[in-house]
Amino acid sequence: MTQMLEMPRVQECTVTDCGYNHDGCRAFAITIGETTASCDTFIDTSAKGGLDMVIAQVGACKRAECRFNAELECRAPSIRVAPGQDLADCMTFQAR
Repeated sequence: MTQMLEMPRVQECTVTDCGYNHDGCRAFAITIGETTASCDTFIDTSAKGGLDMVIAQVGACKRAECRFNAELECRAPSIRVAPGQDLADCMTFQAR
């Protein structure tokens, strides 16, 4: 049986326009995009979504050239999300 890896936590998100961000990211898991390490889970809305008792995790990472990416999974201990090139970017991204 294959053991599940613990997914890295979203340690901090400073993107205030995202519907999942209220006192931290409340999405169960986020996806980091392919081109600019954008948070593909970002939703520009004033409505609040997600789960109040959850701290988001990185469910998938499409940014193959990130040194923390192994088999489309993030291996960083945790990540930070903030405004960047896009409305919400993974600031933990480091090129190989």
